Amino acid sequence: MIDFHTHMFPEKIAGKTLRFLSERCKTAPFTEGTPQGLLSSAKDAGIACCVALPVVTNPEQFESVNRFAEQYREGPILSFGGIHPENEDYKGKLRYLRDHGFIGIKLHPDYQGTFFNDIRYKRIISYASELEMIVSVHAGFDPGYPDCVHCTPAMAREVIDEVAPDRLVLAHLGGFLHWDEVEQELVGRDVWFDTAVVFGRIPDEQLIRICRNHGTKRILFATDSPWSGQKESLEYFQKLDLADAEKAQILSENAKKLLTL
Repeated sequence: MIDFHTHMFPEKIAGKTLRFLSERCKTAPFTEGTPQGLLSSAKDAGIACCVALPVVTNPEQFESVNRFAEQYREGPILSFGGIHPENEDYKGKLRYLRDHGFIGIKLHPDYQGTFFNDIRYKRIISYASELEMIVSVHAGFDPGYPDCVHCTPAMAREVIDEVAPDRLVLAHLGGFLHWDEVEQELVGRDVWFDTAVVFGRIPDEQLIRICRNHGTKRILFATDSPWSGQKESLEYFQKLDLADAEKAQILSENAKKLLTL
């Protein structure tokens, strides 16, 4: 089983970072936010591989964030790289990430203060696609920025229509708490959804409908650990009224395919 959306931080800043995010987002973490905490949680849940998604919150963090992430490019933790829309020479930085073994990047429009349909994101996604890199994006509402959604389903559809990326993953089932709009704008499009922190937040009937109408071959099991429990998320998922073959796709087969395309 593969968890396609997790977070971790260097041990020396993990405690401070989680306290800040917990207060800002009014939620409690399920681990201490370190690589070891993630590994322990995954082992307890029976998850073989965690995709870690680092967020570059300002352009100056590019080197430090990716230097930490570079330690985890294979094995039970597989980290993507990070890039900020204000980074200069974005093509050079994307080539740097690819050449240093990163197979994907993480973008977070809220924490990067940029709307997803901004031309800078479109350029990054377009070139990342040329480099055959996966692009994972936070989509929908974020509790840290409750007054503004920087990646709505409509913005995501604009990017898909203009850029046509073939390895774009929209987190939180296409748009956290915007699932009616996801059904209108994104279901059936050439894009992947992950399930990070959606269990119990979306009606099960709508979750299953989105998965099937979009195609379970385009859904990736994900938890957003440490912001939800991996074991608890897996137990919830296993109780959903999906066929065993559909669950197998979502839990592992789709992720393996995407990671090895």
